[in-house]
Amino acid sequence: MSGDSFSFDLKKIKVELHIAIRECSQRGLMNSTKWLSELNYSLQDVKISPSEIVQTTCKEEPDETDAYLLAKSYFDLKEYDRCAYFTDSCQAPRNRFLHLYSCYLSWEKKKLDDMKDTTTPDPIYISNLRLLMSELKRDYLLRDLDGYGLYLYGIVLVRLNLLREAVDVLVEAVTKEPLHWGAWLELAALITDRVKLSSLMLPDHWMKHFFLGHTYLDQQLNDEALEIYWMLRQNGFEKSNYILAQTAIAFHNRRDVDMAIATFRRLQEVDPYRLDNLDTYSNLLYVREMRVELAHLAQKVCEIDRFRVETCCVIGNYYSLRSEHQKAVLYFQRALKLNPQYLSAWTLMGHEFMEMKNTNAAIQSYRQAIEVNRRDYRAWYGLGQTYEILKMNFYSLYYYKQAQQLRPNDSRMLIALGETYEKMDKINDALKCYFRARSVGDIEGTALLKLAKLYDKQNESEPAALAYTEYVTDCDTRQVGDKSELSQAFRYLANYYVKRGQLDDAYPYAQKCLEYEETKEEGKALLKTIAQKRSEEDEGEMQAEEGLASISRPRPKMPDLSTPTSQLSPMNISFN
Repeated sequence: MSGDSFSFDLKKIKVELHIAIRECSQRGLMNSTKWLSELNYSLQDVKISPSEIVQTTCKEEPDETDAYLLAKSYFDLKEYDRCAYFTDSCQAPRNRFLHLYSCYLSWEKKKLDDMKDTTTPDPIYISNLRLLMSELKRDYLLRDLDGYGLYLYGIVLVRLNLLREAVDVLVEAVTKEPLHWGAWLELAALITDRVKLSSLMLPDHWMKHFFLGHTYLDQQLNDEALEIYWMLRQNGFEKSNYILAQTAIAFHNRRDVDMAIATFRRLQEVDPYRLDNLDTYSNLLYVREMRVELAHLAQKVCEIDRFRVETCCVIGNYYSLRSEHQKAVLYFQRALKLNPQYLSAWTLMGHEFMEMKNTNAAIQSYRQAIEVNRRDYRAWYGLGQTYEILKMNFYSLYYYKQAQQLRPNDSRMLIALGETYEKMDKINDALKCYFRARSVGDIEGTALLKLAKLYDKQNESEPAALAYTEYVTDCDTRQVGDKSELSQAFRYLANYYVKRGQLDDAYPYAQKCLEYEETKEEGKALLKTIAQKRSEEDEGEMQAEEGLASISRPRPKMPDLSTPTSQLSPMNISFN
């Protein structure tokens, strides 16, 4: 992406942000209001006059102001039915939206309060949504919906699983109201791949770059996302905490754990009470087994707000690291009571049930995660692992394939696929997976080991030896490697070269075997064998040399029988 596409008028952007913050706040769209306010704060050095905002703000119809103020007070206290009641006859776009949005949120809240089985849709809830959809569709056909009304129509279509229609409506929504971040997020959730993204007719607005960065990150296109965020920082948004957090997540997705942790630490320094994305930060500390840092983070988030989903996930990760899996599950369940659509909690809870050997509960958790977001590769991968434990290889293969399609350049997905193919005796497919895992950058350094073992199992000793050689070289270069696997690799190579009579090549590997307890004795035996074979070779060489010497040495001269006896020396005469 060229820098030319990032030419921003920051003063104009700030005016637009002020207006959008007011519009979203008036409609109760609090998450978008917060996001826009944080972005606006990152431009605090850009100064604008109040008159610039007033000139571009249109006034609401005065006869509905009293009803709006009353209804909005109810909305803010989450008394959605009362809000809907007092705006029922309102016609102004802002008030009309508040009425319909209150109806929607009321049904959502009741569905969650009454929810017993999340897999079974509530028929009353579905019926209400269809009624709301009909009303919104009528206004849509009459061209009476503004950008916010189109957003509400779009999310109702999504809830009713009318995804194709929802995409078209949400594109219209962001075209009419490009600063409504909530509409962009709903649209991003419907984009399944880069081809679909490029087919969208998006408005040529600076907000599109934030949308593209978010969508690329969601689709694991981390390098592209980082490029966009770098350019945004270079063009006026260098103080944006949102961009800093997204950058940390991109590093996390790339498994650049050190950079991700460092970026999250910077974020905490500039915004110490920020809870957004701290569940991801806790995942990184968990992976690094940084117990003290994770304990401090858990204590801190609990002091800030113990009833946030991020707090519950951080504490759940803390207990998981301490192997207190039952307590971890309890906190992930608490997070889901606060927000049943919270993806991380479903996935992490599935991991905990796996640790507790509760495969049925793990499967349910992973399936719920997929219901929330079908692009969550961790849930697909978790299902693959669960069915692998249950020895249901065909199921396992299906779920691993789904995970690999979402993460085509993640060697872990390819290794899992290869292992499943191997169990199903599909050797060629397994080899392809291991080779591919090696070519995309073997994260865990096991692809070569898998190749070597598979070749060995197929009695193909030469390619097995080549794979083992490359494996031990890699481990030596990166100063990593499982000791048990390394010892077996050295043992194999020592035996391989001994059998081929390449004793000079076998010797260093036999010596390496002495460094590991499990191969020490075999290493001694191999060294003895090598010494014996060398001795035999030396002895053979000596005998060969002696044979050659005897051939080349002058022989004693024998008597010439044709010479007359009288001419022979007496010493040479033989008497009978």
